[in-house]
Parts: sequence; C-alpha cells; structure tokens
Amino acid sequence: MILRTILAIAMCIALASTNALGQEFQKNIMTGGAKGTYIQIGRDLATLGAECGYTLNVNESAGSLENLVSVKKLSNTQFGIVQNDVLEYVRTYAVNDPELQRSLFGVRIMYPLYNEEIQVLASRKITRLSDLSGKKVAIGKADSGTFLTSTLVLDILRIKDAERLTIGASDALPMLLNGEIDAIFYVAGAPTKLFSDVAIDGAKFHLVDILEPELLATYTAAEIPGGTYPFQPEPASVVAVKAVLMTYDYKPNKNPYHKQSCKAVSDLSSVILTNMERLQETGHPKWRNVDLAQLPPGWKVGDCVKAGMAAKYKLSCKPAANLVRQTAETDEEYLNLLKLRLQN
Repeated sequence: MILRTILAIAMCIALASTNALGQEFQKNIMTGGAKGTYIQIGRDLATLGAECGYTLNVNESAGSLENLVSVKKLSNTQFGIVQNDVLEYVRTYAVNDPELQRSLFGVRIMYPLYNEEIQVLASRKITRLSDLSGKKVAIGKADSGTFLTSTLVLDILRIKDAERLTIGASDALPMLLNGEIDAIFYVAGAPTKLFSDVAIDGAKFHLVDILEPELLATYTAAEIPGGTYPFQPEPASVVAVKAVLMTYDYKPNKNPYHKQSCKAVSDLSSVILTNMERLQETGHPKWRNVDLAQLPPGWKVGDCVKAGMAAKYKLSCKPAANLVRQTAETDEEYLNLLKLRLQN
C-alpha cells in the first residue's frame, strides 16, 4: 500500500512535467522536501545542465524510499537522491514485501555525495540513545530518509519501547520545545536551517551524543563542532549516513527509451565530473564535502555513468573544469575512469 501511494504521487509529478515540456524527452530527478538539502543539490545540477541545453526537472518527494522506487518504476525519472542506508533498510524490512525487495533490482549508483549527520535533538535529561526507552520520539514522516534511518538505529540498538511518532522534524520541533515529546530524529547535513533559525534554549535542549559501537557497522562516526548551532556550545559526537545519487541500469540496445535515458545519464555524469570544482565553489555548501571516490559498499555503478566519465565523451557544450585528485575504495573500472579524467 505504501509503495502504491508513493508511485501514484510520483507519477503525477512525472506527468505534470511531461505536459509542461511538450515533446522534449523528459529527464527528472527526485529529491526531497522544499526546504531540504536534496532539492538544492538537484537545482544545482539543473542549473549546470541548462547551460548545456540539458533540461532536468527537479521534483520534490517524501524522501529516500520514494526516490528509490521512482527511479526503478517511473518512466522519465532517471535520477534520485537517497541515503545509503536505504539498502540496509530494504534488506532488513522487505522480507514480507516482495514489491519492496524488487525495488533494488536494476538500480545503480551514479555518484556518492556527502555525509548527512544523524541529529537527535532532545531534553538534556536524555544523555544517550538508550534513554529514549519509554519516551515519545519523532522519527520523521513515513518513508522519508529520516524515518528509514531512525527506524534502523532504534532497532539496531533494540530500543523497542520508545513511542515512535511519524512526524517530520519541522512539525515536531514546536512539540519538543513545548514539552509534548521528548526527542526528534533529523537526518540532514549540519548545520540545518531548522535548528539554526529557531530559538532553542541550550540549557534545556541539546544534540545527543551517539557513541554506540553497534551503529558503526552501518554508519560513519562524525562530529558536529561546538558552535554549529547557537544552542550547542560543545561538540556533539554523532554518526552519519552518506547521500548518493542513484540511477537505473539502462540498456541502450534494448529500445529507444533505454537509449535516450542512457544518454541522459551519461550526459549528466559528464556534466558533474567536469564541473565538480564549480559545484564546490558556487553550489550548496555540502558539495565541498563530496568525494567522488568514496563509493559506499553494496552498490554497483551504472554502465551509462561510466560511459559519461570517459575522457572522449562529447557533450554539446564544453564547461571548464579543474578536478581534484581523489582515491577510491571499490570498483576498479570506476576508479580508472576517474583517474583518467583527473589527469586531463
């Protein structure tokens, strides 16, 4: 039922985009909420693409799961930004949901993006995640990235008796400040506007340190420096999940749609690779934390992505670029293509 609802909403978005642009071959990216980081990343990509005559429609969404399913199921939706732990979520919770299991088939990584900190804002009486036992906790809207991550975190730590409220962070924050709930999960790149733009009493509330070693098998240790938020003079030790740009494993010889979609993926792959320095200088600040070589485990890079990475790949425009040398952890073909481009 959840996936059907997701697909119905996303289909309306895709149809609206098609009607607006007439006969042009459609290229869509699923992002996130209107005030989130994902949609700003998508707009940065659309701006670069427009300079090459490449129209990329940037669509709001409920979050990671909708984006994953949309890339898998929807026509003209070639791209989606998801949190890397959606892979672990699907593997863990899709045992009795064959449709959710199938959502992973054919989905490919395009590029790794940045780390998003898992931020738990709570009363200062809560000093560790185990203290959430028996408390009212906002875990994000259903099927959002925050919902996926908070569900995994609480289950990994076996905190079963917390009252999990499927409320988005923006709606939950006033409830926390008024004492109606005890904590908020929010997965986003720090600093977030939500926690920066609201007066939060640091004597009453803080970011909970996340130090549990059980989480490090799935997440990366991170720190939010002191002073990141007005209410947070001291640093907070947390964990982070990587955001990744996803696409589909298109086969250009299969049919005209696959051929056009593969070209769309290759074009955007080339645009991103040849403009990384510009994105880091003029795009959303999180672009500065992108390391294209830090491929997360468990995902395969798409062949159409690699085609666009080739030095000989030709776009209709020639944006200037000055790439930064990086190192990779997995996928030797991807690494070799990256090195070739870095040397040119």
